[in-house]
Amino acid sequence: MDIQKIISDVIIRLSSQPDLINSFLSNPVALLEKTFGIDLPDEQINQVIEGVKGQLDLSKFDLKDAAGLLDKLKGFLGK
Repeated sequence: MDIQKIISDVIIRLSSQPDLINSFLSNPVALLEKTFGIDLPDEQINQVIEGVKGQLDLSKFDLKDAAGLLDKLKGFLGK
């Protein structure tokens, strides 16, 4: 399974549906399993979670103002 591809897919989906970020922050495993259909061993799911968190740098986001999320992600992804 290509972990980097999964991380990219999750980031794209989160950028198009910023309301999912709160769910990701509160219970990332449940969100990945339910929303993305991802069922991986703990070690791999943790890699996905850490990869998404690292690329989104969620500590810098004001989740009350999720409107700017897409622009920030576009800049990060070079789009």
